[in-house]
Amino acid sequence: MEKTGGSPESPILEMPRYVESFLERFVPSMGGSVHWGLERIRKFLKNTGNPHVNYPVIHVGGTNGKGSVAASLASVLGVKGHLVGLYTSPHLCSFNERIQLGSKYATDQSLRDLIRDMGPEMERCGLSFFEAVTGLAFHMFEREGIDLAVVEVGLGGRLDATNVVRPISTVITNIEMDHKDYLGETKKQIAKEKLGIVKEGIPLFTSESDEGVLAIFEEVCRQRNASFFSTFSDNPLSQVKISREGTSFTSSFHSWGEVEVVTPLIGKHQAINTCLALSVLDRLPDALRPEYDVVAEGIRLVDWPGRTQVENRGGVTWVLDIAHNKAGAVALVEALKHLQLESPSVLLVSVLDDKDWEGIFSELVNEAEHVILTQSLSSPSERRWNLNKVSAILDLASVKVCPDFNEALIMADRLGSSGSVVVTGSAHTVGDVLNRLDFEPNSRTRMVEVAT
Repeated sequence: MEKTGGSPESPILEMPRYVESFLERFVPSMGGSVHWGLERIRKFLKNTGNPHVNYPVIHVGGTNGKGSVAASLASVLGVKGHLVGLYTSPHLCSFNERIQLGSKYATDQSLRDLIRDMGPEMERCGLSFFEAVTGLAFHMFEREGIDLAVVEVGLGGRLDATNVVRPISTVITNIEMDHKDYLGETKKQIAKEKLGIVKEGIPLFTSESDEGVLAIFEEVCRQRNASFFSTFSDNPLSQVKISREGTSFTSSFHSWGEVEVVTPLIGKHQAINTCLALSVLDRLPDALRPEYDVVAEGIRLVDWPGRTQVENRGGVTWVLDIAHNKAGAVALVEALKHLQLESPSVLLVSVLDDKDWEGIFSELVNEAEHVILTQSLSSPSERRWNLNKVSAILDLASVKVCPDFNEALIMADRLGSSGSVVVTGSAHTVGDVLNRLDFEPNSRTRMVEVAT
């Protein structure tokens, strides 16, 4: 294994000063340690008027794909004419991405105003970083008068700060082995934590396929008198076609019959995610349920960067995907088979140290002629993987270790000249490349004022 250039300590990407001040005030360490429990967020919301109960919510949890499902739901409902609030995490390039209204990111000014107004109460309630941002999102949605919110779970479900909402629909995409330190050592243990978002009488939708896990889903739904819908049994997919332009498939729905669906998101896993979103839309209350022409247009317009995102720059095809666990890597490899990427091929990887980087790497290592391991700029210092340890375990001739991110990016561009580069391992890694290569996810056009 070749080691090249740089220092293990790379500078953190600069962020807007108001966000930095916010983080310094409410989070002593940017590591964002997990604080279990809903007491703090409930107290804060109660003391500030319970904004989250003033609009319908679709609550989206699971391990992989929940952001894609949430973005698809928000896109369709926006085309239907609703002002939709979308809350997701983490972000790629800008903190503002986490809170969207319609097709626009929250602005610097709107965030400053909220932090000014809500900061003292956040401090009194001792909110963690994620709790504080969740509170900001709920208040932003109320201030802007949204018609409906799509809220993505952060970590787990039962004790996640978003689990104060009163949803009209609940979604759990799937259960994979991730965050084991917090959620459990087995799929069944993790499932029980994520099923904590299921509410009495509120339907649950899933694309989980493991029969053992599904049995747990069904039992919890019986206990809570919640209708249960499984994509694979209720809306099976067929005729899946994948290309650089997106993915198409056929499925049947209660309201629209058999339809062909076309999404710009790439991969069979995105066909499943899209089908799950449509299953939710299919069974919304009458006032919210869209006609299929609206569904088709909304899915066509889905914008969810960093998920098998294909870009061309200087004769090199770049594919950017945030796969951060083994299941995500498996999905990425499957998608790559359909892209017919040019040779020479390069894999640029940086994974957080608390992730299953060995599992991720085992899936990806044979997918490229050159492999570069690096350290993403924006990853929290306490979660950066130890490249010395990684290089000792992954002692392969085809692997180069370049701790300096900028040098690694230059190397990838050179080795992939007239070919392709696949960037993956975490949202930090993809976000840093988007920033460095000016592939920002529409932030220049989307970060405009959302209200006057």
